[in-house]
Amino acid sequence: MVPRQRDLRISDGDRERVVGWLRSAVSEGRLTLGEFEERVDGVLRAKTYGEVEQYTRDLPAVAGGGYLTPPRDLVELRNVASSVKRRGRWTVPRKLVVRSKAGSVKLDFAEALIAYPVVEIELDVLAGSTLLILPDGATADVDDVEVYAGSTKSRVPASYDLPGSGTRFVVTGSNKAGSLKVRYQRRFWRWRW
Repeated sequence: MVPRQRDLRISDGDRERVVGWLRSAVSEGRLTLGEFEERVDGVLRAKTYGEVEQYTRDLPAVAGGGYLTPPRDLVELRNVASSVKRRGRWTVPRKLVVRSKAGSVKLDFAEALIAYPVVEIELDVLAGSTLLILPDGATADVDDVEVYAGSTKSRVPASYDLPGSGTRFVVTGSNKAGSLKVRYQRRFWRWRW
């Protein structure tokens, strides 16, 4: 059984975003300083998304994604002879279905907001390339991807190699006449790619 989003544990990054949202509400005159302090204290003590709702439900959403966006359960990405990219801060669903024909897919999870302990990625790739960049400490299970006239390279340990580590990515589906690469973000001094 998949837990409801409001029952999931909230991350430090999401708490910081909610505090920023409350700060904006103070500067707009929607909250007094006393209310702000009380709500920030509650948000910092919250363990789940549901516990945070009581401190934000009477405030309008901030333009530009400054508010807490609940993750979706399922997202399907489709492309034909084009490219799909996700990078930076984006909200990761519990399950991603990727359908790509003669195109490229690059999903960078390094700075993404991941609320689920297990993220499922189902591939249906034909004559294209898929690159998954995982956050540090994450694992990737790619053993169940069917490969036909293509290649799969993972530089990330599987969950059975590092039990109890960070987010677990489970990749399934098929990769026909294409490539699948899974790795961590590359770093050198101040640069990341």
